[in-house]
Parts: sequence; C-alpha cells; structure tokens
Amino acid sequence: MEGILDRVRGDLLERSDDATRESAARFFREPVMTHGVKTAAVRGIARRHWHDVRELESDRALSSCETLLATGYLEEAIIAADWAVRLVPQLGPDHFFLLRDWVDRYITNWAACDTLCNHAVGDLVARFPWTAGLLRDWTASPNRWVRRAAAVSLVVPAKRGEFLEDAIAIADLLHRDPDDMVRKGCGWLLKETSRCHREEVFAFVLARRGVMPRTTLRYAIELMPPELRARAMQRD
Repeated sequence: MEGILDRVRGDLLERSDDATRESAARFFREPVMTHGVKTAAVRGIARRHWHDVRELESDRALSSCETLLATGYLEEAIIAADWAVRLVPQLGPDHFFLLRDWVDRYITNWAACDTLCNHAVGDLVARFPWTAGLLRDWTASPNRWVRRAAAVSLVVPAKRGEFLEDAIAIADLLHRDPDDMVRKGCGWLLKETSRCHREEVFAFVLARRGVMPRTTLRYAIELMPPELRARAMQRD
C-alpha cells in the first residue's frame, strides 16, 4: 500500500504548479492545502492508480483512502473520495460510521466535503436506505463539515426524487444554521429535491420564508418558475 501512495504523490508533485495553487486558493474562504494540480489531472491519477488499489482487500483499500485524507491536501482528498466511491459495492452499513468519522476528522473545506459525501456517502445511503435517517443526527455536530455533510450526502439521491422525507427533515434542522457553508449545503439539497418534488419544497420554503436566511432561500428556489421565486422572496 505504501508503494501505491508514494507513486500517487509522485504523480501529483510532477504535475503541480504555482499558478494552479494560487488559483485554487481563491475558491475558498479558509486556508486550503493544495499541491497545485488541476482537477482533471487529479482524477486521471486516481483512475490510473485505482487498478492497484482494487487488488487490495477492502479494509486495506479503505486504509489507503484514510491515509490520503489525513494529509490535509485537497488533491489527495479528491483521490481518496474517488477510490471510496468505487469501493462502495464492497461495503456494508457499518462503513457509514467510518465515513462519518472521516468527515469529522479530516474534512476542512467544502470541496473535500462535497466530493466525498455527494458520492461515497450518498451511494452508501442508496445501498442501505435506512442509514438516511442517521444523517439527521449529523446536523447536531459541532463540526460545520459534518453538518454540511448531512445535507450534501443526499444531493444526488434527491436529484433522482429519492429520500424526500429525510431531505425535508434535514433541511428543517439546518436551514437556520449559523454557518454560511452549512446553509448553502441545505439550500443545495432543497434545490435538488425540488427537481422531482417542487410542490413539497415550495411549501417548505413558503412556511419558513420569514426566518429562512436569504442564502438558503435563493439556493432552494433556483430551479423554480419565476412566479414561484417571486412569491418565495416576498416578506410577510
């Protein structure tokens, strides 16, 4: 495993450059550690070395993902997330708690949070639907990224029209969160839920428009017709 990770880091360092590093930093409010490798190249490195990782037992493969996450580098988090979602067919429901621990311990920015949770956590929830209810507990975490993860883990299933009850429940718990990144994640979940459940999301927004932060509200109604957006933006 150490040899695989050494080769991954060698590839990243070979493709790093200062201009990409400086450009990436502008996308984040908080300091972010980055090698300065373009995302397309990072994903190519992940695919190239997956052929070695998939030969490992699932626990060792997951350990390699965790080792990458623990470095704090954004590119290594993206590779870890890429491998983790490929491992989902081999995982069981107990791994839901492992992924939650990863978010709590290693995630430090929205890009790493969303890359891991949109797909690896979201796909695991889709495999074991009862775990969607456990995401509600994540909304009480003191860690802003765990709270954001509660919402963004359901973004992809919600886009397909799944987990309406859980999405609404999580949004109800998060829509007034004090953290802007959490509110944006909540609004994103509502927006994707509205693709298949516009009436339910509109009713949710309308009932809370007097207290819902504008950031959350604007995200939530983004896909709705102009007349509904106008109604939602009105203050009582």
